[in-house]
Amino acid sequence: MVIVETTIVPLGTGNPSISSYVAACHKVLQEESRVRYQLTPMGTIIEGDLDIILQVIRKMHEVPFENGALRVSTTIKIDDRRDKVATMDGKVNAVQEKLAK
Repeated sequence: MVIVETTIVPLGTGNPSISSYVAACHKVLQEESRVRYQLTPMGTIIEGDLDIILQVIRKMHEVPFENGALRVSTTIKIDDRRDKVATMDGKVNAVQEKLAK
């Protein structure tokens, strides 16, 4: 299982607000039961099988084009840990435990 952070930014929309594009991208995630995800103020974190996540991000990348964007910039950051199972919750909990000490 991997944890991926992605940010999909539509360009050439004529409007500085992109929340409607973000919401449309998240509809793709809502329809996908094979991954867990978390919306953050600056992007989206997705947890699951890497091949499935990349397929989902590919679908999300197309959404702004389908909604009128002339250009789309998609950033993907992959955390692939193989020595133990890593999860979104586990990463956050590890930091919070250290802060509590």
